[in-house]
Amino acid sequence: ADMFTFQGLLPEGDHGISYSIPNLLVDHAMRNPPVPPGFWRGVNVNQNAIYMESFMDELAHAAGEDPLAFRRKLMRDNPKGLAVLNAVAERAGWGQPAPAGVFRGLAVCKAFASYIAACAEVSVDGRGRLRIHRIVAATDPGHAVNPQQIEAQVEGSFVFGLSALLYGECTIRGGRVEQENFDTYPSMLMPEMPKVEVILMPSGGFWGGVGEPTIAVAAPAVLNAIFAATGRRIRQFPLKHADLRAA
Repeated sequence: ADMFTFQGLLPEGDHGISYSIPNLLVDHAMRNPPVPPGFWRGVNVNQNAIYMESFMDELAHAAGEDPLAFRRKLMRDNPKGLAVLNAVAERAGWGQPAPAGVFRGLAVCKAFASYIAACAEVSVDGRGRLRIHRIVAATDPGHAVNPQQIEAQVEGSFVFGLSALLYGECTIRGGRVEQENFDTYPSMLMPEMPKVEVILMPSGGFWGGVGEPTIAVAAPAVLNAIFAATGRRIRQFPLKHADLRAA
């Protein structure tokens, strides 16, 4: 198997799983659609982080535990990953009341050797309209040569990650992709973008990526916040097709 398939799910390494799980089997079934795929910013860790972090949230809910506390117990052997998770939780005010109608969700991951985490704050009105108010994102890339450039990369990565979650879709008709430009393949616009607060935590000792990793935590953090707001687990994307009214 191509090990890049398992980015974010590997037992160790630059794309290692964030949690200490005694009995771990990661496998997959190949599906070869007739449409040739290509690379996109973040590659396979984007979808793998959704699978992992959405499921971790489901496990926490099934166990009747706080999603942060549940993750912390499984990250005792991952101090760098735990540090970025704790940083976003503290900055976002996890455990403290959110503004009225606003709900929070978490995600943490390791990608391209960097440790990354995010907390999203969202609201969903009675008609199912989603508003993403705030993102708190932390990254430990090891060394930070140009902190301002890293912050810009992290902020931009959420434009990519949230756009894919909300709108990203390629449809095929007559043997060709229908989407040709931004009029048919939209990106988030400035009025839609949440405030993105970046916490840069270079711990030294390694060189990690900064351009792609934090895309991976954008979608799962928002999806977990949507569950907190509505009781719905969304498993099909983009969200423009989803019914987000409270369950």
